[in-house]
Formats: sequence, structure tokens, C-alpha cells
Amino acid sequence: MVRFKNRWLLIEFLPVHGQNSLEVDLTKASSSSSQNQTRIEGKHIWGAIKQSAISNFGDIGWGSVALSLNVKYFSPTTHICIVRVARDHHKIAWGAVTLLKSIEGVKVLPNVIHVSGTIKHAQLAAIEHNRIVIARYRAQAGIPAAYHEEYLRTSEDDINTLRD
Repeated sequence: MVRFKNRWLLIEFLPVHGQNSLEVDLTKASSSSSQNQTRIEGKHIWGAIKQSAISNFGDIGWGSVALSLNVKYFSPTTHICIVRVARDHHKIAWGAVTLLKSIEGVKVLPNVIHVSGTIKHAQLAAIEHNRIVIARYRAQAGIPAAYHEEYLRTSEDDINTLRD
């Protein structure tokens, strides 16, 4: 019996707020998403990757990743996403993610942070990246260190509960 091998992509979707500048601010990102009445979810990311794969790689490109593509986790606060795809065709999925311009009408700049062979390493990279992003938010807003500790604990628990 042969094991189905995957690649796990840790992706950050940075929202683009201005035409000339890229600002990622926790308070602005959450308020702008509530003003637009658009809340991005995992199914929207899956659909956007599908459309990007079809438009950039055709039906053959989409057909190669269609069965294995799965969005396992998405955090609307930090805009981090974990995507599973077959190992043989992960570069097509990676290319489709890189060529994304918007998700549900929200302009985004995708950033593939980490690629791993196991979900555990993707989880560890996501937890570490969440800590860095929250520390950056704290520094920008001048908020004390203990302010976002509850979010870090809950996001770490959510990420650790993911199973293959």
C-alpha cells in the first residue's frame, strides 16, 4: 500500500488598503472587512485558488490539484491560512496562490511563508508566525504585551487541533 503524500502551504494573505501603500493593521483590517460586509472564509480561499489555477494553468493545471486541494485553517485576524495539496503538484497550487489578486473582491497580496511535508511543521511555523505578527501589531499600536495573550492561546489551540 502506498501512502498519499502531501505538502502543506502556510500562506499569509495581506490585505491591500491603498493603491500605493500596503498597510497591515489589526484594527484597520477588521474594520475595513466589516465595512465591506465581506468576511473571507476557507471556502472563499479555495474558490479563489481554483479560479487562479484555471485561469493561469488551464483545466489540466486545475485537474492536477483539484482532488487534493484543501484549506485546513484560516485566521481572519492574522490572515494566515494552511492549505494541503498533493506533493506531486504542489508547485501548481503554489503558483496559483502567488498569482492571486483578490479573494471575494478584497484585494490581497499572498505570501507563502512556509512549505512542509507534515502538518505538524506547518502548525509550528503558523504558531511562530502568529507570535511575530501579534508582536508587530502590539508595537504599532503601543499596546502592552499581555493584551493579545488570550488570542495567541486560542489560535495556538485551534492550530494544534488540526489533523491530517
